[in-house]
Amino acid sequence: MFCAAIFGLASGAGLPYMANQIFPRIVPEEGEAAAAVLSTWELLGYTLWLPAVFAVRGLGDYGNAYLINLCGARILEAIRLEFFTKLQALPLAFFRQRHAGDLISRGMADTNQLQITVTTVANEAFKQPITLLSALGYIIWLAAQDSNVLVILGGLALIPVTVFPIRYVGQKVLRRARQVQEEMGSATSRFSENLNAVQEVRAFNLEDREIKRFSATTHQLLRVQMKVVKYSRMLSPSIEVLSAIGISITLVLAYRLSMQLEPFIYLVTALYMSYGPVKKLGAMSNELRRGEAALDRIEAVLNEPVSITDPASPETVWRLRGEISFSGVEFAYAAEPVLRDVSITIPAGTVCALVGPSGAGKSTFANLVPRFYDAVQGVVAVDGIDVRRMRLADLRRNIAIVSQEPVLFHDTVYNNLLIGRTDATREEVEAAARDAFIHDFITALPQGYETIVGDRGATLSGGQRQRLALARAFLRKAPILILDEATSALDAQSEEMIQQALSKLVVGKTVIIIAHRFSTIRCATQILVFDQGCIVAAGDHETLLRDNELYRTLYNRQR
Repeated sequence: MFCAAIFGLASGAGLPYMANQIFPRIVPEEGEAAAAVLSTWELLGYTLWLPAVFAVRGLGDYGNAYLINLCGARILEAIRLEFFTKLQALPLAFFRQRHAGDLISRGMADTNQLQITVTTVANEAFKQPITLLSALGYIIWLAAQDSNVLVILGGLALIPVTVFPIRYVGQKVLRRARQVQEEMGSATSRFSENLNAVQEVRAFNLEDREIKRFSATTHQLLRVQMKVVKYSRMLSPSIEVLSAIGISITLVLAYRLSMQLEPFIYLVTALYMSYGPVKKLGAMSNELRRGEAALDRIEAVLNEPVSITDPASPETVWRLRGEISFSGVEFAYAAEPVLRDVSITIPAGTVCALVGPSGAGKSTFANLVPRFYDAVQGVVAVDGIDVRRMRLADLRRNIAIVSQEPVLFHDTVYNNLLIGRTDATREEVEAAARDAFIHDFITALPQGYETIVGDRGATLSGGQRQRLALARAFLRKAPILILDEATSALDAQSEEMIQQALSKLVVGKTVIIIAHRFSTIRCATQILVFDQGCIVAAGDHETLLRDNELYRTLYNRQR
């Protein structure tokens, strides 16, 4: 930027210099002797002077623009990566309170606004102050040459006045820019929500409703965007009006003092050049406000405390046996109690089923084992070691999870299976697929294991997605297995096949089955009955069916 300014001055001075060197020699003034004729090399040198200066200036401008944009892109990349990395460390409780679309907007739209701000400010932060100081310096030099030029004080007096509209508009822009970023997050959330529910929207004829809701959201976004435009665009005319007033005052004072035309033109030009940078600095101030609003939303996530972390001095564990114990465990989401004084031991190698009404605490109980959440009170231990004393990676390496709605990535079947254990061989992946009774289906696909499954596995049926998730659990070979109604999406034939596979998989492992259907707990050796956050009964099927009324009621409902 500094080099570009220097070259600009050089090019501005180059033209008069060249004219002074050439024209007096060609057309001498009256009464002067004719100057010596320029040599070919002198004429060539003078001719190439101006193109050379502008060429260097052009290269300087290009390099300046390229490097500034590169800097902005690198900063954007670093912030987005830091933002994404922070999201990977935040606990699940954080995501229960946030819309996915809003987080996407913060990570993409807000960071993009920050890049624009950095690029704009970096391009103007040095150039405009230097231009302003140069113009003011020239005005002071003119004043030293001609006492009449002291009339500039009338024009210069309005320069500080421009601070007031800049400050007023800046405050308004900051507030409205924050609203724009929030509304952008709302619009992104609405868009994302619709895309994740395309089947439900079609099934319930919600297209018109969704269009109206999205239209209302985008209209609100448009309204606050125009507020930003209204305030930011009023700044430039305000400064221009003040500039015109200053120049007019200067004109009147110059007339009163009978100032010569030539110095007056120089003076007005210098004044105009001083107000130009002020106007651009005002625009830069508005851009800074937009960037500040975006940065506030990004920092809100970056400064979010990470409550579930590795301990300072972790216990060294490798492969766990799988004994799970809860001692006086209590847990709540915000102020809503979910588990109340839960104490139970699940011996290693036990297949334990969790049953009970919806909202009784079954899923929360299972989620405390891999430390998706931390108990508010009490201790969750594996093999007698408090899970909070283990490294998260060590603990979770010993646990395989199959959720009720398995998530597949937009990738190949093979890579989705490899998630279970990234260092597995091809033979191990295919063996896991056979154990989940999905190998034959995969080989029948057009590209076999290299077939893309689509967004969230959209090209596969629910049962196929579930069996792929089960194959990942087979591949992981973890001593602890958590199944959240893992066979709910399977037809009767597939479920029977999976039950056979599970009977082999559970041997030597501790298995927690979150059961909604009693047909899925036939292999359970221990059943825990939950009600209102408490374990109200424990035992095998026959004992609970005989002695526990809640279990008997739940069982009879599914007969």
